[in-house]
Amino acid sequence: MKDIELITVEVAYALPHRQQLLALKVAPGTTAYEAVRQSGIVQQFPEIDLENVKMGIFGQALGTKGLNPPKTYVLEAGDRVEIYRPLTVDPKEIRKRRAAKASQGN
Repeated sequence: MKDIELITVEVAYALPHRQQLLALKVAPGTTAYEAVRQSGIVQQFPEIDLENVKMGIFGQALGTKGLNPPKTYVLEAGDRVEIYRPLTVDPKEIRKRRAAKASQGN
C-alpha cells in the first residue's frame, strides 16, 4: 500500500484577548469539520460547540454562497478553517446606534 501524501491546513479561533492558529497535516479528502475535530482546538476552547459552530475558509462562511457546509466541505492544501464566535450584538443595532450618534452631532 502506497503512503498517502498529507496536506497542510490551519485551524483558527480567536477571542478578544486570545487567539489560536494551529497548523496540521491531514489526509486528502478531509472536511473542515474533521480538521477542526482533529486539531484538538475544542479541548483548548471548550465553549466551542463543534456540532453547531459556524466555520469559514478565509472569511467565506461555509454553507453559504455555494460553499458546502463544514461536514462536507473538502479542504485543499493551505486552507485555513476559521471558527466563528456568535455575535454579541446584532449588526443592525450597531448601525442604529451609529446613526443616532451621528445625528446628535449635527
